Amino acid sequence: MSEAVTTQTAELSDWIALLKPRVMTLVVFTGVIGLLIAPGHLNPVLAITAVLCIAVAAGACGAINMWYDRDIDAVMRRTRNRPIPAGRIDPGAALGFGVTLAAGSVILMGLAVNLAAASVLALSIAFYVFVYTIWLKRRTPQNIVIGGAAGAFPPVIGWAAVTGSVDLLPLVLFAIVFFWTPPHFWSLALFANADYQRAGVPMLPVVAGARETRRQIVIYTLLLVPLSLVPWIIGFSGLAYGLAALVLGGGFVASVWRVAADRQDASGISLTNDAPARAAFKYSILYLFGLFAAIAVDRFAG
Repeated sequence: MSEAVTTQTAELSDWIALLKPRVMTLVVFTGVIGLLIAPGHLNPVLAITAVLCIAVAAGACGAINMWYDRDIDAVMRRTRNRPIPAGRIDPGAALGFGVTLAAGSVILMGLAVNLAAASVLALSIAFYVFVYTIWLKRRTPQNIVIGGAAGAFPPVIGWAAVTGSVDLLPLVLFAIVFFWTPPHFWSLALFANADYQRAGVPMLPVVAGARETRRQIVIYTLLLVPLSLVPWIIGFSGLAYGLAALVLGGGFVASVWRVAADRQDASGISLTNDAPARAAFKYSILYLFGLFAAIAVDRFAG
């Protein structure tokens, strides 16, 4: 009896793993912030429905991505124990699971909330699956730059769920996530470089080298920090948000500066076990959480 329960639990955990729950957390959070700060009012039941649709759509993208990338996942140490390459879930079942969730999330958003939110949700799914996963990821080192747009849609979706439209501020939030994505993922790519080389994925460190990747991380971060001040500059947020954005941005610049100044060999490979890159990757997650939380707190306080 206990053995059956254990097996059943393991199978459930594998299906949950297909949804990439850690990635989903950040996606849902930015979507919730977009919903909370939007002008107007949305019935709490419909608001919960909108957030659920964003979460299900994000999970669907994760499942379809794992189905498509099962060959390279199998040769990367970081991903080889995922449910499909490990043989615990059939690829066809994973694809069906992802497509069903994707279609269901868009239909429910359209029927229960509004067509504007459903349209942006459908666009985000299509962009992640077809533009990033299938087209860009294996073809260009700019995969993360262009493909980063897929992860920038949630605040726009949340805003559209309330207002039925897309306005300037959600586009600013979109841009913030868009410029945040390269330093976030390239920090990861620096310490996962061997995995990407083994899988033949043209991430920037593989194609251009670690030194150029560090330079690009700094450039995008320096562009991101002033961009994060735009909600305050255009008068949507108050001084509290502006100060929070400056402090958080200063921390981000400091973390990526340590990546750039890291001791390297002639090829640009870290001589310190990539500790600065790992620290920058972790800080980037806290940065985005903190920035979006600050804009919501400032909005309600103001």
